[in-house]
Amino acid sequence: MPSSASIELAVAVLVFLIWLMLTFFWGGFWQVWRFDADRDAPEKPRDWPRVVAVVPARNEADTIRETVASLARQDYRGEFSVIVVDDHSEDGTAEAARRAASEANAASRVRVMAAPPLAQGWIGKLWALQAGVEAANSAPEFFWFVDADEVHEPDTLSRLVARGQRDKLDLASLMVLLHAGSFAERLILPAFLYFFLMLYPMDWIAEPSARTAGAAGGCILLRRAALERIGGFGAIRGEVIDDCALARAVKRAGGRIWMGLTRASRSLRSYETLDEIRDMIARTAFTQLRYSALRLAGALLGLLVTFVFPVVLTLSPAQRIWPIGLLAWCLMSATFLPTVVFYGLSPLYALTLPVTALFYAQATVLSAVRYWLGRGGQWKGRAQAQR
Repeated sequence: MPSSASIELAVAVLVFLIWLMLTFFWGGFWQVWRFDADRDAPEKPRDWPRVVAVVPARNEADTIRETVASLARQDYRGEFSVIVVDDHSEDGTAEAARRAASEANAASRVRVMAAPPLAQGWIGKLWALQAGVEAANSAPEFFWFVDADEVHEPDTLSRLVARGQRDKLDLASLMVLLHAGSFAERLILPAFLYFFLMLYPMDWIAEPSARTAGAAGGCILLRRAALERIGGFGAIRGEVIDDCALARAVKRAGGRIWMGLTRASRSLRSYETLDEIRDMIARTAFTQLRYSALRLAGALLGLLVTFVFPVVLTLSPAQRIWPIGLLAWCLMSATFLPTVVFYGLSPLYALTLPVTALFYAQATVLSAVRYWLGRGGQWKGRAQAQR
């Protein structure tokens, strides 16, 4: 029987090999500067296609005015209009959107409509998006799907369309900058981007032959033809993680997809406490695991081995163990550092990833428990993932 020292050494070597693989053989997921869309200026197309922005909004009165104002300020040279779909809000979201359009002198280009009653089997956001697509009077070449809690610089749409036309993309999305003002946000939210990129390396997303498909739902430019090719939103109507489901459907149908990062677009949604962030993560964490208890156990073990064990091994008194653990911890911190810098935070936050991983593990367990209790996928008063 192997001794405890041999087992500890084997675990240390395994953890180190995991980090070697993630650092050098996992799609360069951590090299965020390579995916910074703000650093690229695609050549402007000769003809600017017609675009309709669709904004699903449920109880977003606090943010919708800024979102609509930022859309009204777009300097897009082609035909561009906006449809705000009020998803049965109870806080005056629709009226706030109308006021914002009027104040921006854009009432003729911004339409505010009410979503029909939610159909059985549909996720609320997807039902609102479908309503907006059906309400588009023209036949746009592109739809721009925008969350109601985000603002965009005036050239955002122009840059997205230019990239889409240059690279012949069917779907292009931008991961906007999350709000990172409170201590809770600074501690947890940069890791949200880091973990997302680990699950969906952007090089693999853009590679047509790779199965990986991901998107950031708050800012998606989609060709109308690609949406029609997959059968519209009805093809993914029950998907809680709707953005990645949409990207997967488009890619499976032969479409080209791309995703980038930006600071020029940012989220207005703030989280003052850890509990608020925990609930945000818990909304979709168990969905990501396909509601499988076995996958849940594997994910928790993976989080512990990958992110917590390097610290535990570094604290080992054994001379053969702690240097290996320290090397693994250094690789982990070094790969997280670019994300920390992207958010303009102190480099010391790169050392906090083990603590953040434990937080995500807790949120994932909570996500599973809520699903088993019939309260999964809670968002704006709706439980979207029922047993």
